[in-house]
Amino acid sequence: QVQLVESGGGLVQAGGSLRLSCAASGHTFSTYTVGWFRQAPGKDREFVAAISWTGGSFHYADSVKGRFTISRDNAKNTAYLQMNDLKPEDTAVYYCAATPGVTAMHMAVTNPHDNDYWGQGTQVTVSS
Repeated sequence: QVQLVESGGGLVQAGGSLRLSCAASGHTFSTYTVGWFRQAPGKDREFVAAISWTGGSFHYADSVKGRFTISRDNAKNTAYLQMNDLKPEDTAVYYCAATPGVTAMHMAVTNPHDNDYWGQGTQVTVSS
């Protein structure tokens, strides 16, 4: 069992930066692939980025490549999403998810709702 808590969201102007954190409880977090997803009002939840349990494999949505960086610190049971050069279209609730036994690529291409564990989400609002 893994519980996830996101933090770090907020209001930022276009071009600004935020760093989201996903703190996990549970002894097996280090063996889970972790992903970040987002959901804007009236839209489906979409994949943003994922990182393998070792931290050695990543995958990003095309819309965030070059601007967002996913990382994790298994010693702290925490994953991060550094978001730079934010745009108004990045406005959404951001969720982290964790699933064991899958690759980062798998998390990118499968239904987001297939992931095992979710946090409650954190709001990111980017003003123009």
